[in-house]
Amino acid sequence: MEKSCTIQDVFERFYPSYEKRNSPPAHHRKTAYHIMNCKTGAFGVNISVCEDCGCISIHNNSCRSRCCPMCQEFPKEKWIDAQKENVLDAPYYHVVFTVPEELNPIIYSNQKLLYDALYHAASSTLNELAKDSKYLGADIGYICILHTWGSAMNYHPHIHTIVLGGGLDKDSKWKDTGGKFFLPYGVIAKVFRGKYLCELKSLWNDSRLEFHGTAEKYQNHYCFKGLLDECYKKDWVAYCKETFNGAQSVINYLGKYTHRIAISNHRIKSMTEATVTYAVKDYKNKGQWKEKTVPGEEFIRRFLMHVPPKRFVRIRHYGLLSCRNKSKKMTHCRNLLGCKKYISALKNRSATEMIKLLYNIDVCRCSSCGGKMVPHLPDKHTPSVLAHMRC
Repeated sequence: MEKSCTIQDVFERFYPSYEKRNSPPAHHRKTAYHIMNCKTGAFGVNISVCEDCGCISIHNNSCRSRCCPMCQEFPKEKWIDAQKENVLDAPYYHVVFTVPEELNPIIYSNQKLLYDALYHAASSTLNELAKDSKYLGADIGYICILHTWGSAMNYHPHIHTIVLGGGLDKDSKWKDTGGKFFLPYGVIAKVFRGKYLCELKSLWNDSRLEFHGTAEKYQNHYCFKGLLDECYKKDWVAYCKETFNGAQSVINYLGKYTHRIAISNHRIKSMTEATVTYAVKDYKNKGQWKEKTVPGEEFIRRFLMHVPPKRFVRIRHYGLLSCRNKSKKMTHCRNLLGCKKYISALKNRSATEMIKLLYNIDVCRCSSCGGKMVPHLPDKHTPSVLAHMRC
């Protein structure tokens, strides 16, 4: 019988058999265990007691995994709030860098190296072209975010960039193009293609690449050269999705891409003993939503494809927005443009204060009588309330 479910439900039902059949790597197993045990008590609990009526409140801790669908909202809000101090009242552009699907097997076999290469190629392309006086002639700032999925959780590595629509010229004066994106998409795509394939070739020449599954054939020099030749002949795609005017529109948009995972709970439509049905966008039919049904273990495989390598940094800041530049140069830009500074609302606040500010929920007030809730500290005779971890 079908029922509505969550990603946690899907993992509880299908992951144990998937693990037995496939021997996933350690970081995939860790992610799966976090998802299955999130908010079950396995990661500890917070117990509060009302001083007036004695009502007890038990809150199960979350897993805090960056791949867990239940753990993204709070980090997203904190990150967006922190970015407010570095946003200008100026145009911003959303630029996407993609690679041909022929490269997918070799990228998946070398995720850390070739994901890094995506950032290197995208940032080098933007820096080089923005500094060219033919286009802008200035140092710009931008944020790069890696996504590896398409709507159906297929493997589709690409880089989203939020680009500031102006920068500082050699005289440290503000320069922009009056609201029009300053780089031609065709030029961006060609330069990005050259830089990415150049780094790929260099890694192959230095014998730093691994080859698994359908990528094994590229260990052969002639097969690898054929892949490069094929990719050089293709027209790569780089495009600008949206333009933002004003700081607030950028702030509202940032969280949409920064803390997104491969699929969210609301897209899971149903689950049976053997299958999972979820919503996908049909881009061949004007982006209309439709339902897709796959075997349960295939759903698990697709989800885990998009778990980033251990300690991999997905959100990176460059140019004027880099850590070493933003304190001085962004302040200078703000003064040149006459922008007001957006003050962080969450900085230096406790978790309870942030919850109250963001969601209007006072976790320190009793839901029964309105009294004050205080932490309950169990003594040594109090039995443990931790649940057993599902594995």
